[in-house]
Amino acid sequence: MNKSCKDADRGPASTSGGFRTGSAEQRAAPRFTLLIRTAKLLCASGEFLCIIRDASSTGVSIRTFHPLPRGQQLTLELPNGDQHPIERVWEKEGAAGFRFPVAVDIERLLNSKSRHPRRPVRLKLQLPALISCHGRTAGVVIHNISQQGAQIEAPLYLALDQRLRLEADNLPTIQASVRWRRESDYGLAFHDTFQFAELARLAAQLQGSCNVDCGSWTQFPLDSAGPLPR
Repeated sequence: MNKSCKDADRGPASTSGGFRTGSAEQRAAPRFTLLIRTAKLLCASGEFLCIIRDASSTGVSIRTFHPLPRGQQLTLELPNGDQHPIERVWEKEGAAGFRFPVAVDIERLLNSKSRHPRRPVRLKLQLPALISCHGRTAGVVIHNISQQGAQIEAPLYLALDQRLRLEADNLPTIQASVRWRRESDYGLAFHDTFQFAELARLAAQLQGSCNVDCGSWTQFPLDSAGPLPR
């Protein structure tokens, strides 16, 4: 296990200073380094993956993997399902800083545990796709996807452990096996898993560019109060 993982297992470490968002109270808010805490950004255009790097009761900075949507209200969703509206203060390639319009319970944020600790973060989708097996091809809908698998809705019966090929626009061809079924819904396990960063970049393509030119990064926007710590 690398050092950052060990530090994350021990819990967040407090660092001096706070998020510089304009007021003395906000500047005094202790900032905690989380190192690696997966999370999601939600907006009208879909869901996007990120990693929380540090946080205080007044703001948060995250690692990003693509330009973020512009002109849309963003919400930060934590592993335990808690959601916090956020306001962008700065963005640069690979990182962004946000303020919380209402101060959050930092202890709850820091100690948030996933409701399913062993389950990778999932992205909700409504993505048309094709599955192929035994010479048959059928249209399906991908309802969610993670690093290790996906949930699909299929019109044909699939057996448990059925091996198949999954294809969709902006996705590489995926070899998978059926792990569970519930009526027309099926859970797939991928034979080759995605890296977190790889899935994060795919998410931006799958759910639309949200008026962001792919691969184009710009400083956005530094307000008069100044940037959050990077």
